[in-house]
Amino acid sequence: MKNLRSAIAPLALLLAGCASGQKYHEKAMDFAAVKTVAVMPFVNLSRDNLAGDRVRDVFSTMLLSSGAVYVLPSGEVSRGIARGSLVTPATPSRDEVVALGKLLSVEAVITGVVKEYGEVRSGSSTANAIALSVQMLETTTGKVVWAATTTKGGITFGDRLLGGGGEPMNRVTEDAVHDLLQKLFR
Repeated sequence: MKNLRSAIAPLALLLAGCASGQKYHEKAMDFAAVKTVAVMPFVNLSRDNLAGDRVRDVFSTMLLSSGAVYVLPSGEVSRGIARGSLVTPATPSRDEVVALGKLLSVEAVITGVVKEYGEVRSGSSTANAIALSVQMLETTTGKVVWAATTTKGGITFGDRLLGGGGEPMNRVTEDAVHDLLQKLFR
């Protein structure tokens, strides 16, 4: 049984590096009507205390650079959170999303969860990996109109064979965010 586990663990990490995740699109939603969005602080479930902030910054920057929407600066979002007295800004209720939409003049709010961020190990091999989920809520109803998950990085066959350390964490994060944005715009 122990040999079976040791044989399956590298395969699971290899497959995790190739995983692209799931997505949901609300069919009735007119995404062209979304001009301005607020990216809320991300929930961080990883061991790295700053992972949520780092991933939120990368996500906001890459979304803004897409030119598809205007992303409200994080300072403006923070002021809106304070003015709206949101108790848990990373997981706002429907009513809080609607109120925040009016307060910040945004058509959508984006929330996220960083599930894994950092180094993973298998035997003597190490590599960086990230797993995250993001969702978009429209501010007229507070309803989820888009959601997606992704997992990037992990230990590849080449890492195990040649002892490489995998991709740098910033590249793995950018790959994950790029994958999410591809799911948003498809």
